[in-house]
Amino acid sequence: MKPPLRTRHDRLWETLETMARIGATPDGGVCRLALSEEDRQARQLLETWARQSHYTIRVDAMGNQFIRRPGSIENLPPVLTGSHLDSQPTGGRYDGVYGVLAGLEVLRTLDDHGIRTEHPIEIVNWTNEEGARFAPAMLASGVFSGTFDLDFGLSRTDTNGISVAQALHSIGYAGSSPAEAFPIHAAFELHIEQGPILEAGHQDIGIVTGAQGQRWFEIELIGRSAHAGTTPMHLRRDAVTGFAQMAHAIHGIGLDAGEHGRATIGMVQVSPNSRNVVPGKVFFSVEFRHPDEQMLQQQEQALAELLPAIAQPLGLDYTLRRVFDYPPVVFDTQCIANIRQAAQHLGLHAADMISGAGHDACHLGRIAPTAMIFIPCVEGISHNPSEKIHPHWAAAGADVLLHAILSASTTHKGILS
Repeated sequence: MKPPLRTRHDRLWETLETMARIGATPDGGVCRLALSEEDRQARQLLETWARQSHYTIRVDAMGNQFIRRPGSIENLPPVLTGSHLDSQPTGGRYDGVYGVLAGLEVLRTLDDHGIRTEHPIEIVNWTNEEGARFAPAMLASGVFSGTFDLDFGLSRTDTNGISVAQALHSIGYAGSSPAEAFPIHAAFELHIEQGPILEAGHQDIGIVTGAQGQRWFEIELIGRSAHAGTTPMHLRRDAVTGFAQMAHAIHGIGLDAGEHGRATIGMVQVSPNSRNVVPGKVFFSVEFRHPDEQMLQQQEQALAELLPAIAQPLGLDYTLRRVFDYPPVVFDTQCIANIRQAAQHLGLHAADMISGAGHDACHLGRIAPTAMIFIPCVEGISHNPSEKIHPHWAAAGADVLLHAILSASTTHKGILS
């Protein structure tokens, strides 16, 4: 039996290493903020590689890049793959960019073997996935999917007051194509896991069946500032005491939600924040994540009941505001099947999993058949210069992507050897 078709693993690793030089930091990471000079250089390098293979390139009004390899039936909707090239300020070398360059390697492999798919195949580089320069994250895929309108996307500003529209023009990527969805036959995003589950479980591939929903809240506990030396304990309205009890209880809400439950207090501001003053106010954030909408509702209800139960005995007032609600995403069953079949065909160890992080595929999955492929990353470290993957992990993910795309882009559903 012929061995399965595989990508050129050495070529993929070389492109990853070459791209990592753009925005490289002394500690081994990268800094390629969205629509920065480094982002422009990365985009141009991607386009150089695409032109060498005679693929067509178009850029939409949000700066999303689409690289197209034609199919044998050009009026069929494309199979889409890709991710993003932008990074965190202290980012790693593989987050996002791996999915884009693995897509490029898939197209090059098809060229090497003279394989013509029926559906066109397109690689996409989404603008501002990270949200490090312009909030919110996944901005341009959100505009593409209709989650945000174009005016909202273009009007977002960074800390210096520069808008997305201004930044796009400054680097020459204010494209002429509409930033709106077009028919897509199937979509696959390949990404590093950004967590420890696959490595700990000795799995080669994560078959991502969906993504967690998220609800964000802002809470204020309001007591009374007082002198730390002269105010007896029983007469205090200490907001930090209330916060300490809240933090412990919120951790419990996360544990009670089961394996996929998450509860996080990521931001805390104490006022007046002076060592000899009883704190009169604490502002803090709460984030819940879960792949089940009903469980998210239960977590929110538990939070709403928790606040008065803790605040009132301590003489504290409080405010509670929900500031973000991102529903869970369930990926397409046929795309998932394509990935599972590919992993089995290649003899890889694969496990179904839920994405704990947001990805562009989450927006895309609301308008087109979509699924994700994860590979392990060392110790689950990401958004960090220490982010690391092994070449054989990168190779396995690219090979699975190749066969998932082949299966989705031809009428004949068998996987090519």
